[in-house]
Amino acid sequence: MPENRPFVLTIAGFDPSGGAGVLADIKTFEQHCVYGFAVNSGNTIQTEKEFFEMQWTDLDFVLNSLEKLFGNYTIKAVKIGIIPSLDYLREIVFVIKKLSPKTKIIWDTVLKSTTGFNFLNLENQALLNPILKEIDLITPNYNEILQLSSKEINAETIAATLSKQCSVLLKGGHNPSAIGIDYLYTGKEIFRLTPKDTLVFEKHGSGCVLSSAITANLALGQDLKTACSNAKKYIEPYLQSNQTKLGYHYA
Repeated sequence: MPENRPFVLTIAGFDPSGGAGVLADIKTFEQHCVYGFAVNSGNTIQTEKEFFEMQWTDLDFVLNSLEKLFGNYTIKAVKIGIIPSLDYLREIVFVIKKLSPKTKIIWDTVLKSTTGFNFLNLENQALLNPILKEIDLITPNYNEILQLSSKEINAETIAATLSKQCSVLLKGGHNPSAIGIDYLYTGKEIFRLTPKDTLVFEKHGSGCVLSSAITANLALGQDLKTACSNAKKYIEPYLQSNQTKLGYHYA
């Protein structure tokens, strides 16, 4: 293996269209010159336009995969995508931290597919905070972050509160007042990340691409703000690449 490429890992679903999940993550990792590993959290039957079926991977199988990978490689950063429950997420996060305490963890909080399938219902909010304390960054959009709190308050207040546990990148794709503007909450500061161009086309799996780009950038040694800013720069050509929901990756 080339020693100049850090190892990164995605734990996410398999989307046969390649627009989202582990396939999208691996494409993104390769463009960032990091070496990507992948563990499937579940198999899906879907296209970029329609979701048909979901089959979750047994948790013990995932944990065994993690033990083998971390036992053989120094993995700098991990991106986590769709998971069926907070218990499932907790076991994954705690095992990673046990095996490699310095590994950075990014959770792309995909609660529902763009085609309407619910992946995760946050039934027990009490489980969330202990998990977030072990995570470096979560990347919810304006719709998802509302489900990360049991209180009926606005997205910005929730992001500020959650950032006391881990950093939050509040994605602007669903921002009702300023489309495309992201806000990074670190617990100490709030950074405004603006797009160069708002003329983009909706893409299936764009959140996967953004979070895996951040993961790669962190593994390359960038600080969190720089990693998020550069990931935003990477995803804009992807969103502009064509008028379909399946984007093209560019280095």
